[in-house]
Amino acid sequence: MIRNILLTGVGGQGLLTLAGIIGKAAVSARLHLKQSEVHGMAQRGGGVESHLRYGDRPIHSDLIREGTADLILALEPMEGLRYVRFLAPSGILVANRSPFVNIPDYPNESAIYEAIEALPHHRLIDAAALAEEAGAVRSANMVMLGAGSPFLELPEPALLDSIRAAFASKPASVIETNLVAFHLGRRAASESPGT
Repeated sequence: MIRNILLTGVGGQGLLTLAGIIGKAAVSARLHLKQSEVHGMAQRGGGVESHLRYGDRPIHSDLIREGTADLILALEPMEGLRYVRFLAPSGILVANRSPFVNIPDYPNESAIYEAIEALPHHRLIDAAALAEEAGAVRSANMVMLGAGSPFLELPEPALLDSIRAAFASKPASVIETNLVAFHLGRRAASESPGT
């Protein structure tokens, strides 16, 4: 079993934290891991992507080939569509519905949602609203981790432990907020009308 996971978003959304949490969970599950990040203009607003490949046998390349991603986890909807060519036929795009409008000619949001909903396998998650419900708008990346978690094929306890470790230097309330955000995202993915 090899899982190919592509994370996409823009700088400032916590994508690299998210990649670290997934990677740590994979290693704690005793899986082989290769990870690569493209920071681009990763200061706030620039595109960021991370390739994660993990499995039960050695992995020789850290980059995902087009047409082989099991999951694209997009913290920004347009960035998710930008990488849809990487999806395997059975792969799923799990995208945040909340856009990060960082360019003057940002596409029409309805057109973006329609393009995502036309994919054979997708989930659209209102991460901003769920993060606010969890108690911190900055926890939207943990909402998206929760939404993508059913498709990672990693043990949920390993993901939760990895979240705790990532925020270990923060107050207990921050850890708890991020755990709540994860669970809200996981529930939203199971209730989503996506296919």
